[in-house]
Amino acid sequence: MSEVARPTLRHRVEYGAVAAVGALAWALPWSAAMALGRGLGRLVYAVDAPHRRLAVANLAAAFPHRGGDEHRAIARRVFAHFGELLFEVLRFSRLTPDEMRARVEFDGDERIAEAHAQGKGVLFITGHFGFWELNALAQGLVHRPLALVARPLDNPLLHAMLERIRTSTGNTVIYRQRGLRRILRTLASNEGVAVLIDQHIQAADAVTVEFFDRPASTTSAVAALALKTGAPVIPVFALPLGGGRYRMVYEHPIEPPPADAADAVREFTQRCTDVLEMYVRRHPHLWLWMHRRWRDVEQLPAPGMFPSVGAAEDTDEAP
Repeated sequence: MSEVARPTLRHRVEYGAVAAVGALAWALPWSAAMALGRGLGRLVYAVDAPHRRLAVANLAAAFPHRGGDEHRAIARRVFAHFGELLFEVLRFSRLTPDEMRARVEFDGDERIAEAHAQGKGVLFITGHFGFWELNALAQGLVHRPLALVARPLDNPLLHAMLERIRTSTGNTVIYRQRGLRRILRTLASNEGVAVLIDQHIQAADAVTVEFFDRPASTTSAVAALALKTGAPVIPVFALPLGGGRYRMVYEHPIEPPPADAADAVREFTQRCTDVLEMYVRRHPHLWLWMHRRWRDVEQLPAPGMFPSVGAAEDTDEAP
């Protein structure tokens, strides 16, 4: 990471608020903490009109055959989910290793070992969907630690807090700016790298794929790295089971496009995006609809084999 900015008064206030939420989440029984998190999310839905309108508009475009009442109902559930996620991440990260293990189950995790047996490292992909931060914590504890590709938070105090959480079960963090060499070294050491693939990316590092039948500018880094290194790409998703338990789902590796494909990077990226879309369609209330995912994009030229892993990515959303 580049030089860390000095905390401002605003940074300290934000950090204090999140630290207070974390203390409250830990002090309350789990059910009460989650109820409070959902309530906080619903409050944000009520007062944050710009993001509320954006979420509803995105849902209306993605599900045109559903009515406006349903779009608004899903949006309310989305905000409630992300309020709950905040409380759960802050609470889950303070559990003991045995407590963490007791709250997760794995589906398809044999694919982790099968992928590592190829000796080329593994690329794990997901989106801002479900309980993705818990997935990384659980995998680092139960299976092999990961390198998580992320961007630094603007608030240095919250950045340090989130990094402590993410690395608490043995994982490391690779920051997107100038992170390509570390990613390549990690894959060459037959380790895993986790990447979120559902944010808008600027032209220099992007390809345009279809996401909910609309063009979406998307990172090409996963496809480019997979095609160059041969690392298998495994989609992962963390789904709630109720009662504070979670299922960590590991899908079949994405099949690479044919060697003679006219645009292998774009085709590979589309295949990755299709799996994410399948899960979002099944559980729309678990995805980040208030993100400006779709913007006016032109058909982008194919990037080089090694894009700069998000160096040109917009930074208006959390990692």
